[in-house]
Amino acid sequence: MTAAQTNPPAPDPLTPVLTRRWLSPRSWSIDTYEQLEGYQALRSALAAHPDQLIQLVKDSGLRGRGGAGFPTGMKWSFIPQGPTGPGAKPKYLVVNADEGEPGTCKDIPTMMADPHSLVEGCIITCYAIRSNFCAIYVRGEALHCIRRVRRAVEEAYAKGYLGKDILGSGFDLDIVVHAGAGAYICGEETALLDSLEGRRGQPRLKPPFPATSGLYASPTVVNNVETIASVPAIVQGGSDWFRSMGSEKSPGPKIYSVSGHVERPGQYEAPLGITLRQLLDLAGGMKDGIPLKFWTPGGSSTPLFTAEHLDVPLDFEGAAAAGSMLGTTAVQVFNETVSVPWAVMKWTEFYKHESCGKCTPCREGTYWLVQILERMVHGEGTEADVETMLDICDNILGRSFCALGDGATSPITSGIKYFRQEFLDLIAAQPAVARPEQLAELTGATA
Repeated sequence: MTAAQTNPPAPDPLTPVLTRRWLSPRSWSIDTYEQLEGYQALRSALAAHPDQLIQLVKDSGLRGRGGAGFPTGMKWSFIPQGPTGPGAKPKYLVVNADEGEPGTCKDIPTMMADPHSLVEGCIITCYAIRSNFCAIYVRGEALHCIRRVRRAVEEAYAKGYLGKDILGSGFDLDIVVHAGAGAYICGEETALLDSLEGRRGQPRLKPPFPATSGLYASPTVVNNVETIASVPAIVQGGSDWFRSMGSEKSPGPKIYSVSGHVERPGQYEAPLGITLRQLLDLAGGMKDGIPLKFWTPGGSSTPLFTAEHLDVPLDFEGAAAAGSMLGTTAVQVFNETVSVPWAVMKWTEFYKHESCGKCTPCREGTYWLVQILERMVHGEGTEADVETMLDICDNILGRSFCALGDGATSPITSGIKYFRQEFLDLIAAQPAVARPEQLAELTGATA
């Protein structure tokens, strides 16, 4: 390890962008939002041509904050901009606010503390892609969040930011806040679209992609809450300003959800590329001083990291180069008291429960992985179990209908990669030969 890795430079000072209103009195109200430059970006956007806005977002380098990291401006430009007269298909914006990834808690706080940043971002985005309808799909369990976003939408209508002829621009837009029913699979964009249409939430076969055949078989952009909430700041600050934060290929600020064994768990806004070592400093260090054992860079569906990865840059390229993914930046931190097989088992139980059952590899694979892990954790594993799990993961990875199956394999394969001995120790604890009283129970004979 180099000296630079041992003593990394302090993160660049960052004036909060996404979280700057969170601590303001009644930050969720439209009055507070307008006092803090709210809806100024919308006025600037409506004075520009939609294509200029798409190019601005392209130039900013904004990438999807929902996990995939796809360039946002490029996704917007995929929307076909044909005739808009009678008979032409409408265009839609759908905001993915389902946020079901274990450990992820950035979108709900954003919608609770600053819902108007999302609403303003939606209006600007719809103007850019020439859409007159937007649906915000919020996870059903987040009842307070649903109420707050709906209230923000009502306030925006009352102020003339939504509805007909917004601010005299001739642009019309309606926003609907839709409550989901608590299905993790609806975080997958095409399953979300099916759910919005009133169908059972299951992923669709792609192609066709949502950009050409999305909601109601019409051109649709699906973006995450944090992605859309970043748009007003880009319009106000410009692409060069946005690129001054983060790294070259992953510019801008990001909200990191730090949970687990840290002194101050919570949401930390930082430039993309910050390291866990620096995040731990912000979060007050490891709880009770117990050393770090393993952690997730982007939720439980991303491969685990260990204490050796403290200085990995947490941006899209850095996490991938180290063998994981940035995901939703749900940084779950575990100390040395936690059993890796136990944690992996709990995550796998979640994925087995949330599998929609549409494809065989995911439906059957997660079921059998849970059976093996539960047997091992309860001290009933066999020597073949570790290799069997790796074989099952190999049959799920890349063969399931959507990314849920791939994500379910990540904690298992990475857990075995870094902590194989812990799994083997569960096997080694088993008696080689059954005791006489055990044999008697099995045969029905008396000892």
